[in-house]
Order: sequence, then structure tokens, then C-alpha cells
Amino acid sequence: MKPQPKRAVLLLLSAPSGGGKTTLCCRLREEFPDIFYSISCTTRRPRQGEVDGRDYFFLDMEEFRRRADRGALLESALVHDYAYGTPRAPVEEALRAGRDVLMDIDVQGAARIRDLLRREPQSLLGRSYVDVFIMPPDEATLRRRLEGRAQDDAATIERRLHNALEEMRWLDQYQYALVNDNLEAAYDRLRAILLAEHCRVIAGRNA
Repeated sequence: MKPQPKRAVLLLLSAPSGGGKTTLCCRLREEFPDIFYSISCTTRRPRQGEVDGRDYFFLDMEEFRRRADRGALLESALVHDYAYGTPRAPVEEALRAGRDVLMDIDVQGAARIRDLLRREPQSLLGRSYVDVFIMPPDEATLRRRLEGRAQDDAATIERRLHNALEEMRWLDQYQYALVNDNLEAAYDRLRAILLAEHCRVIAGRNA
């Protein structure tokens, strides 16, 4: 019997601010250097040190709308007067090449991608999709992490905490929930999810 090829996984991670998602993403990319990291596009100007094509794809609003109108974005949103979106073509190209894809998307963006994939469940994206919600063990730990950054004033910390608690209401929309109570243990669980999903048998995967 001919063995099945490894399933390429579209791994989407969401977490409230202070959940540790950025650190876990970096760990995955270090251990699995072939993983394709999805880069978003935005209409805001580059910040100091940011590079087009590495940090974001920087577009003007006209070009952004053009791409959104022709379905070239998996999801898009307007945040603080700037548009953000996830290009579709690079994600599909990586999956067709057998590469895993890593996406760092907030809960609303993840919901829009799920809505898209419900309409095309047997598409390459639909068959590859896996989402994980990363959360702190409790509110007190989340507050300590936000305060420990020493980057925000008290009002900003309270706003971030409020937003984080609201985002955690989306937990039941995700396939996996991962509590980041210890970084090493959390990374081991995330890594295990990715490796297990490589072995999953998906109906219609060869369609």
C-alpha cells in the first residue's frame, strides 16, 4: 500500500494580548524552518525598522480595496482607520507545495476565515485548516503579564485586559484550546497538535 503524503496544515493561532502567542509562533518557526508564515497586508505606513514583504505588505487603500474586491484576501478589517488583510494566494501556494502555514490572526479575523471555509469545506484551505486559541491560566496572571511589559500606562492595561477577557469568549469557536501556564509545556502541546494534524485523514483530500 502506498503511504499517504504528509498532510500540509494551515495552523491559525489566536490569543488575547499577554497570551504568549508571539513567543510560541517564534518557537514553531525556529524548530520548523520550512513552515510558511503568512504576512498580512496593511494600508498604514511602515514603522521604523519595518520592511515591506517581511513585516507587512504595505499598500495604498485603492490597491487594498482592489484586492479585497477580487477575493484575493482571506479576511480583512478596518482597525483605527487602517485596513488589514491576509493575502490568499501565498497561503494556497505554500499548501500546494506541501508546506505548513502559520497564521497569527485575532479572533475576528479567524471568524471571517471560518465563514469563508464553511462555504468551501473541500477546498485546499478547508481541508488543511486547524485553529488553536491560546489563553493565560487566569485573569490575575494575564494582568501580571500586561503590567510586566512596562510599555503601557494603567488605562491602556485596563483596556487591554478588558479586550482580552472579551476575546476569550470566542474560545468555543476553536478546534483546540491551549492554556499557556508554562511556556515549555505550552509549546510541547502546540507542537503535538501540529504533528498530530500531519497524520489526520481528511475525507476528500484527493478530490
